[in-house]
Amino acid sequence: MKSNLSLLWMLSLWIAFFLVILGRSETALAQTPDPGTISDDQVNAIAKHLYCPVCENVPLDVCGTQACEQWRQVIRQKLAEGWNEAQIRQYFVDQYGDRVLATPPPRGINWFAYLVPPIAILAGVWILIQAFRSWKRPLPAPASLPEAEPLSPEVLKRIEDELKNR
Repeated sequence: MKSNLSLLWMLSLWIAFFLVILGRSETALAQTPDPGTISDDQVNAIAKHLYCPVCENVPLDVCGTQACEQWRQVIRQKLAEGWNEAQIRQYFVDQYGDRVLATPPPRGINWFAYLVPPIAILAGVWILIQAFRSWKRPLPAPASLPEAEPLSPEVLKRIEDELKNR
């Protein structure tokens, strides 16, 4: 009897625990963050995929210009409004063009950026395979050399004299 009561008591504690957790998660989901609660990490996670349109080849998350600071604030504001990363990127593309993207979109001449590296890797692998195959093949037997004529005795004597003089 006592074990049944302790079991009921434990079960009711677990149910109360889960109800409290569920109640708190709903209130947390219902709140909308203000720009002050968006962390720099959240902003930089998006900013590292964008390039500063003023400075050349500088990611937005490390650029120190005033314009980049303002753009990071725009990202912070958009995150606070509930925008996702794709929407924020599209906002910047609409404002400044494709040049602000760290990864160019696969259209137009940008396809080369996606096609050339795999083709180059495949070509390199093919060249290596061909080289390995050629290294494994046995070397062809050398062509037979014509029989050399024996040296005359006077040539042999001259060679021996030369070697003795050294």
